[in-house]
Formats: sequence, structure tokens, C-alpha cells
Amino acid sequence: MLHQIVSFLLDVVAGLLCGTCLLRIYMQWQRIPFSNPVGRLVFALSDWLVLPLRRAIVPVGRLDLASLLAALLVELVQYLLLWLLFGAGAGWQWLPWLALFGVVRVALTGMAGLLIAYAVLSWVQGHAQSPVSDVIARLSEPLLRPVRRVLPLVGGVDLSPLVVLVLLQVALMVLGHLQFGPLQ
Repeated sequence: MLHQIVSFLLDVVAGLLCGTCLLRIYMQWQRIPFSNPVGRLVFALSDWLVLPLRRAIVPVGRLDLASLLAALLVELVQYLLLWLLFGAGAGWQWLPWLALFGVVRVALTGMAGLLIAYAVLSWVQGHAQSPVSDVIARLSEPLLRPVRRVLPLVGGVDLSPLVVLVLLQVALMVLGHLQFGPLQ
């Protein structure tokens, strides 16, 4: 039971920090200004980690490598702590592998959360726009656009968020198999 509690708490903290770093990259990639509430939250949660790394690591085009490294380091620390506390099965040489797949897992889970928030806000908000819902819509559109090209509206309802959520869940299942498959 202690293992589950510690693992859960580490996963929550690491997921929040890693997800914030990945959101920082995605918002920069989509050219979404950080002057909104979401951007200010991202800066507040990630500046302490990203800014020191940015002194040594410069961006490549629009790709913020400092934020990407920060996300990877957070996941690496999470798996290192779990390994030190519980020494579960795998040797330390697998920690970078677990961390890399952990970052991808956080990215896929974050996309799913983003789409759920987008769908809920589209149902309850109507035509009123808030700064947060505008950012969520702008972040969701690139994920939904390819599906919308293929899938027509069904009875006036856009099913593209549901289709993308199902695809993300399948990707998470495959990722889990790839991440822990070599360890078994």
C-alpha cells in the first residue's frame, strides 16, 4: 500500500511539472501568447526549472529544448526516486527509457485532458468566450483538424473529440506495452 501511495504522489507531482513544461513547448509552437491565465500558470509552475536550463540550452527554431529537457529530467527524477525507494525489478540502466516513455505518456494524457476540457467547455459555454476557453480551443484545434476533414458532423454533432480521445487511449495502451515490455 505504501508503494502505491508514494508512486501515486510522485506521479501526480511529476505529471504536473512535466505536463507544464510540455504545455510550455506546445503553446510556443502554436504561438499562443503567455499573457493569459493559462500562460501565467505555465510560467509560474515551470520558470524555476526551465530558466536555468535555458542559460545553457538554446532553442532550435520554435522548439524549446530547455523545456523538453526539463520535462525529461522531471520524469527521470520520478523513476529514480521510485527505483531508490523500492528497487522495483529493473536496474538503473532502464531509467532513461522509462523517463522518455513517461514524457510521451504525460503528453498523450495531457492531450486527452485538453480534449475533454474542450468538449465540456463547448457544451456549457455556448457563445461566450473566456481567455481560458480560447486557449484550450486554440490548443485543441490542431489535434481535431485532421479528423474533422475525414469525419462529417453526425446530426449536427462534432464527434472528432471522441474519435481523437479513443485514438489517444489506444496510443497509451501501446505505449504502456512498449515502455514496460522490455522490463518483463
